[in-house]
Amino acid sequence: MLIINPANARLWSILGSRGAFGVAMLDAASGNDKLMVLTADLGVTAGLERFRATYPDKFLNIGIAEQNMMGVAAGLAKEGYNTFTTTFSNFCAMRAYEQVRLNLGYMQLNVKSIGMGGGMAMGQFGNTHYGIEDIALMRAVPGLTVIAPADGGEIVKTVQALMTFEGPAYVRLTGVMNNPTVYTEEYDFEIGKAVTVREGGDVAIFACGTMVYESVVAAKLLAENGISASVIDMHTIKPIDKAAIGKACATAKLLVTVEEHGPIGGLGGAIAEYTAQRGGAPRQLFIALPDVFGKNGDYKYLLKKYGLVGAQIAERIIEALNSPL
Repeated sequence: MLIINPANARLWSILGSRGAFGVAMLDAASGNDKLMVLTADLGVTAGLERFRATYPDKFLNIGIAEQNMMGVAAGLAKEGYNTFTTTFSNFCAMRAYEQVRLNLGYMQLNVKSIGMGGGMAMGQFGNTHYGIEDIALMRAVPGLTVIAPADGGEIVKTVQALMTFEGPAYVRLTGVMNNPTVYTEEYDFEIGKAVTVREGGDVAIFACGTMVYESVVAAKLLAENGISASVIDMHTIKPIDKAAIGKACATAKLLVTVEEHGPIGGLGGAIAEYTAQRGGAPRQLFIALPDVFGKNGDYKYLLKKYGLVGAQIAERIIEALNSPL
């Protein structure tokens, strides 16, 4: 079984989120006779070439037909297979949404839908391929678990956990090749339980996907300004870790949510829905993509354009702490 160590973390960083996913699936397939992996003509893009060559009987290319792919996956799940589907995040969350709702949500079939290129990772492909609404859509489906791993190591952890997880799930892969690394050593990972990456008392930063790394950068910059910030990797957005939110509410002056997703219905909304019912929570600062269809461009350029790099996140938090309600 793959483990997280500095050498592996570096390799997975170089490969990017899709490459790390492919490595994790190849490792997990050994001895797993009830595993099936389906793709919508994106086997190479999903890092699954070695998987296909090694386990041809466990791999199906359905073609550019995402709705049909979800139906085939549902049929395989009914026959007892732990089935993974792979396509871009916007296509599985939008083009095949009815099939996700009925086959995964309503029927509770054991299908794991892997959405690649979440956020703006598709860069020059533009808005037709950006996944900026997928968290909102997928977490609205009753009974569907939603996960957004922080880096290559956490993608490996997620795949390993999903091998024994019964029920439907959506996994959102963000970032590109040479993805920044958050985890370089083994740690406890559990679906539905957040990971505190950095301790702090003044501000609690909740992040998912690529934004976990950027939030760590922001927290270090805040420390230079005398502000103590914790960083919580909320890898599972549904079910949300209420205990982690409650702990932050008890100590922090400000809650911050950072996500590479639109401002409506994502991680920020999930946390706000809980704190609104809980009561007694500090103010929340939402840092996300704007509610617009923006321009296409290089991935790193887009993160900076929309204020999603560490220095910009730190600046927004300082402004919020210094401004009245």
